[in-house]
Amino acid sequence: MPDNPFAAYLPLLLHLIIAVGLATAIVLLSYFIGQHKPNRAKMSPYECGVQPIGDARERFSVKFYMVAMLFILFDVEAVFLYPWAVILRELKMFGFWEMMVYIAIVLVGLFYVWKKGVLDWGLSAERRGDI
Repeated sequence: MPDNPFAAYLPLLLHLIIAVGLATAIVLLSYFIGQHKPNRAKMSPYECGVQPIGDARERFSVKFYMVAMLFILFDVEAVFLYPWAVILRELKMFGFWEMMVYIAIVLVGLFYVWKKGVLDWGLSAERRGDI
């Protein structure tokens, strides 16, 4: 081991220099070698193969944000299942029943959200009974 503590970081610094240099070289080569013939089709915005219509800053429904938050919530809850599955044999039956309680709580939350109509995008407010 070298006496200088920063010598241990020399391979990392070398790797960083090579990565930045390679990325810069690729971008510069593309700029100098590539063809630049802009036309109307190339300069138009592209959105999943569909011609863009309307303003990009239009307002979204609150339901969009509710579903996004619910996705994040249930996605994070699902992440807790992976470490549990890894150590399930060590936890034995206590861990199994503990996770069944956890899943039951998550399912109660999902059932509540479902009954509130947050996941029903097709129903109008009048038919759902909110108004």
